[in-house]
Amino acid sequence: MTLEPELIEAIERDYTTAPLTSQERVMADYVVKLTQDATRVRPEDHEKLRAAGFDDKAILQITLIASWFNYINRVADALGVGRE
Repeated sequence: MTLEPELIEAIERDYTTAPLTSQERVMADYVVKLTQDATRVRPEDHEKLRAAGFDDKAILQITLIASWFNYINRVADALGVGRE
């Protein structure tokens, strides 16, 4: 998304107050919901993404990328990768 250190810090601190575009905010809200509890994702969430300008292919890509990161982080955590 960006290499701007200030924006990265703002997102890490609290993405809801970071200076994101409305489209980026809708995507971030979706990804957070997916990450916290994917069973809560509903068709209405996909409609919000569509209303923000994402087509079905983009929604699939957002879902796959977020899910892959969630998966790989859980695998790494379970195996102790990165722990000292």
